[in-house]
Amino acid sequence: MDILHAIIQAIIQGLTEFLPVSSSGHLRLYQTMTGQSVEEGTFLLVILHLGTLVAVCIAFWDTIWALIKEFFVLLKDVFTGKFKWSAMNPERRMIIMLIISLVLLVPFYLIKDVFENIPLPVLGLCFLYTSIILFFANRVKNNKKTAGDITVKDAVVIGLFQCVALFPGVSRSGSTISGGLFSGLEKETAVRYSFILGIPAILGGCLSELMDVADGAFEINIAATVIGFIVSAVVGILAIKMVKWLIKSDNFHVFSIYTLLVSLFTFGLWIFKH
Repeated sequence: MDILHAIIQAIIQGLTEFLPVSSSGHLRLYQTMTGQSVEEGTFLLVILHLGTLVAVCIAFWDTIWALIKEFFVLLKDVFTGKFKWSAMNPERRMIIMLIISLVLLVPFYLIKDVFENIPLPVLGLCFLYTSIILFFANRVKNNKKTAGDITVKDAVVIGLFQCVALFPGVSRSGSTISGGLFSGLEKETAVRYSFILGIPAILGGCLSELMDVADGAFEINIAATVIGFIVSAVVGILAIKMVKWLIKSDNFHVFSIYTLLVSLFTFGLWIFKH
């Protein structure tokens, strides 16, 4: 793995992790085309994911810090018997709803290998699914719910949308943002909830991938790895800003068109191979 390959993959990861087009599918395709070993490619994927994790923390630091502080206050209230479901502030409600959304993902993560090794026709269907939900999510109007209005039902819906995103070709950010919009969340809240929900999901994915390659023997290019980490973080921040702008300007449908084209390309590739 040289520096050029690391930079290219970092750009792909930084963009596609947050743009609703499925990062896993794009990166695996690139690594297959360039002939990287599974272990080397997986290790770099982990580093690039950590770079995008830094991007989320920088872009939403104010919200994350507020949630961290409220989390410890929540623990204190729970152990002292002062916790009341009916008297939660927006930060506390968001914390609990994020936990509910994440709990739904746990059993599916235990069988994640089932989702990963899918044939080309299924991958094409996954891209098509992403295209369809983005198309309809962009058409949802009158979204008024803020962080203080999120319900258990909303958290469950968004959590289930995230579970489906374990399939390559199904965008995690696209699924969870769409789930939020379908649940009536205002656009900014849907984006914020989606990306913060992705933090533990990204961390869990990194730990899982590291365990898969822990026993493998492969060389690590330190310079390429560090540069890839930095580039993925910088590009990730720019991608987050782009998503915010596109969803506010009602241009989210461009990703629906893009993933539809990728779906058609995947089906075409499958037909060509057969």
